Amino acid sequence: MARVPRQSPRQPSRQATYRQTTHPVDEPLPIPRLALYGFQHVLAFYAAAVIVPVLLGNALGLTPQELVHLINADLLTCGVASLIQALGVWKIGARLPLVQGVTFTAVSPMIAIGTGAGGGTAGLLVVYGAVITAGIATFMFAPLFGKLVKYFPPVVIGTILTIIGITLIPVALQDAAGGAHLIGTPEYGAPKNLAYALGTLLFILALVRIGKPLLSSLAVLLGLVAGTTVAWLFGDVDFGVVEQAGWFGVTTPFHYGMPRFEPFPVIAMLVVALITMVETTGDVYAIGEITRKRVDGDTVARALRADGVATVLGGVLNSFPYVAFAENIGLVRMSKVMSRYVVVAAGVFMIVLGLLPKAGSLVASIPHPVLGGAAVSMFGIVAAVGVQILGKADLREERNTLILAVSLGAALLPTTVAPFFERMPDSLRAVLDSGITLGALTAIALNLLFNVFTSRSTMEIDWDDIDDDGGTARPGTGAFAH
Repeated sequence: MARVPRQSPRQPSRQATYRQTTHPVDEPLPIPRLALYGFQHVLAFYAAAVIVPVLLGNALGLTPQELVHLINADLLTCGVASLIQALGVWKIGARLPLVQGVTFTAVSPMIAIGTGAGGGTAGLLVVYGAVITAGIATFMFAPLFGKLVKYFPPVVIGTILTIIGITLIPVALQDAAGGAHLIGTPEYGAPKNLAYALGTLLFILALVRIGKPLLSSLAVLLGLVAGTTVAWLFGDVDFGVVEQAGWFGVTTPFHYGMPRFEPFPVIAMLVVALITMVETTGDVYAIGEITRKRVDGDTVARALRADGVATVLGGVLNSFPYVAFAENIGLVRMSKVMSRYVVVAAGVFMIVLGLLPKAGSLVASIPHPVLGGAAVSMFGIVAAVGVQILGKADLREERNTLILAVSLGAALLPTTVAPFFERMPDSLRAVLDSGITLGALTAIALNLLFNVFTSRSTMEIDWDDIDDDGGTARPGTGAFAH
């Protein structure tokens, strides 16, 4: 009888083994997908990214040319900062899919500092001195802050993320109504604007409902393109800004002159830096929750170092303090594309937009209602992630319930009782006239009062409780399939 040769067991291919052992966060994707997913992040990020230089430039009375330079400098620095955070250099960068942008927490303080210094470019120089100082302090304080993570249990992190989502949703709704610049005009809240926003949101939801992985992961990008196309067909997209913009522009260090370092502006920006460090801590834990990537004090310290470097770079390149953008965290959750290399691609796109004003202005032509419709879902997801983390806290405990309840109330105070803050001294108003800032400070203070100073043990996020078996890497997408 002929001898049947013995069959060796089939060995998995090297590529399959690599996919099994590589976390989706660290999975490199094909270049075409990187480009699509990265550009989607840019579109989701763009409107919020440019609003800070626009607000500050208008408040300080800058010329249109100076304002364009601020926007280009912001985009360029956003791109570099995102590369640092996602790729990581030495002990700098969380190596997570975090898109970096200018923090909204710094807007009011920077306007107060700039106008107090006389406005115009003279005011900018004082702002940049304070920004550079805050960046250096963030970098130096990062290792110590990473060790303080135990004082930020789920009830604090979850509350802060919920507050971020809840306070940003009105910004998206303002865009859906036509944009904050239309408040007080008949165009604000016009049915046409709401139709664009609702149509964009429904289109995104429909793509997600279809359930095809590729369509779901590109839902926001396709929704923005579809919404803009419909608005263009009805004559509601203005490409005039594209025609007026130049083809190439480079921001140079200290474009407006050498920064000025004055004590009170520096102190005010240091307080802002403390708040943004808390915000970054929440963002890092949120992205860890979404991607099922373990986060610890060292991860937080590396993320904060990246914030510090980016903020110093912002002060040098005529931009501002940086932090991870909440809407892009929501986009990671919605698309389920978790590869940090997608953020690297987005960073490259932002650098190109920062060097090509005409290309950047094309993205800026997306109508506000279309952006608002997409942003409602992304900001809502940030709040939902906060609620998910709150699920790890024992809310049956009265103290934890009070931390959440009072912090939410404090966060809504600046937007519901604005006259209260208008009567405050400018130095105090610059810090507290922000729902995110006031809510975060309240959550931290109450947790210290109830769970630390009273010798109650703090409860850190238990990453072992996360259902690691519930998600497996989806090959070729950097996403988890359930």
